[in-house]
Amino acid sequence: MSDNSPTTSPSLTEVETYGVERIPDADRSASPLDLFRVAFGGANTFSTCVLGAFPILFGLSFWQGLAATLLGVVAGALILCPMAVFGPVNGTNNAVSSSAHLGVHGRVVGSFLSLLTAIAFFSISVWSSGDALVGGAHRLFGLERSDLSYVVAYALFAGLVLAVCVYGFRFMLFVNKIAVTSATVLFLLGAVAFAGDFDPSYAGVFTASADSATQSLFWPSFIGSALIVLSNPVSFGAFLGDWSRYIPADAPRRRVVGAAFLSQIATLLPFVFGLATASIIATKAPKYVDPGAPDFVGGLLAISPSWFFLPVCLLALIGGMSTGTTSLYGTGLDFSSVFPRLSRVQATLVVGVLSIAFIFIGRFGLNLVQSISTFATMIITCTTPWMVVMMLGFYTRRGWYDPDALQVFNRRQRGGRYWFSHGWNWRGMTAWWVAAVVGVLFTDIPGQFVGPLGDLANGIDISLPLSLAVAAVLFLTLLRVFPEPRAVYGPQGARLARTVDVPIPAITGPGAEKDGSRTDGSTPALATEGR
Repeated sequence: MSDNSPTTSPSLTEVETYGVERIPDADRSASPLDLFRVAFGGANTFSTCVLGAFPILFGLSFWQGLAATLLGVVAGALILCPMAVFGPVNGTNNAVSSSAHLGVHGRVVGSFLSLLTAIAFFSISVWSSGDALVGGAHRLFGLERSDLSYVVAYALFAGLVLAVCVYGFRFMLFVNKIAVTSATVLFLLGAVAFAGDFDPSYAGVFTASADSATQSLFWPSFIGSALIVLSNPVSFGAFLGDWSRYIPADAPRRRVVGAAFLSQIATLLPFVFGLATASIIATKAPKYVDPGAPDFVGGLLAISPSWFFLPVCLLALIGGMSTGTTSLYGTGLDFSSVFPRLSRVQATLVVGVLSIAFIFIGRFGLNLVQSISTFATMIITCTTPWMVVMMLGFYTRRGWYDPDALQVFNRRQRGGRYWFSHGWNWRGMTAWWVAAVVGVLFTDIPGQFVGPLGDLANGIDISLPLSLAVAAVLFLTLLRVFPEPRAVYGPQGARLARTVDVPIPAITGPGAEKDGSRTDGSTPALATEGR
């Protein structure tokens, strides 16, 4: 905690007033441990268990599924963790920080991606948790599984999540502090409940006696499982800055990055819980793991001992609250900057209502529950190149930013260091959209979505690694061939990039003189060189 932190923290019931403006140093009272709690709490949930069941649904054995899960979690954590540094450096969220690399107007890409990600994962959390609550109540109290029961469960759960998000970061942090401990205890209790039925020798379908057609599907199934697992940590990329912006700027960056990395490694707990219980379901109640109509929640309740029904309901409620709040909070925050007439609270309510409408339409109208994994995978395919541009941009800038110039869009101003070409940095924008399109073209999700080039790798989904490579190579190449203005780099100059001396337009518009902007468009630099 920095020396100029406040002596008393705001009340939990005090509604957060900050939007995406830079958080003052005096109000940065969070720590890397708090970042760990929020990020881990948001993934230590029932919906993560559902993702953990996919290796079994794809036909892998327990040990093959465990290997795919480890690969996905570790790779995803490594991709994600550098995104945590932007919050402490700039005191704002990652979408606003992206102005430095995509331009003042180009930052709306991050806002759009975070909105889609929030709707997708908020929906997953409400659906899975609501189904578990109704199923548990049916087994415990004989509650009828009717549409009305599900409507009430979804509405109640979504309303609770929205209320926490309206109060803001500190209330969300309080919820996640409770959720991390209680959900972990419930998962460990589940290990006791299913220990007698668990058999690590579950073989799956890719056995020595399987025919050649089945054997040929092993690697597509293995890679597909790993990518679904990897999508969970990567989905936090747009949101880490929402929470880490409350960490003091002088906090050691290795600790901030380490907290983000460890928060995802810790999610092996819910992932392995989902994997192990899915293997039990496949043995004792195989109808629930039919790839054509999987029902992990129903299968879990079918194999659970009666005394574990109540813990399942608690796990669904507590874990779903964590996922829902971490998904919805940041998007409401950023939405308020895109539409300045809306306060953070108003924007959160608007996004929340839109998400709830999507949940009900998808569940009862368009039957989108089965295709939500496709929606989430496509979002990740488009988000990862954006993260690559951000991280490489941070490296080439040596961690140096002008926090005041990042706020030009939010203040409805023009000009400044990050104005580039009419508010767009076409280098970062081009690297992002080209890599995203390549990723979509090579996506291969059997039975759901196969891109035009998805079959070129013999059924293996190579969309994510390919989009990562394209984004990295293309962005660095553009920075060399078409150098950025010298003014966007710090006093030590560029790394891996060329620069050109060109004039920077002055910041003009509402409040420009009040903000202290200089006539050359520059402002006092507040960010420092990385440790």
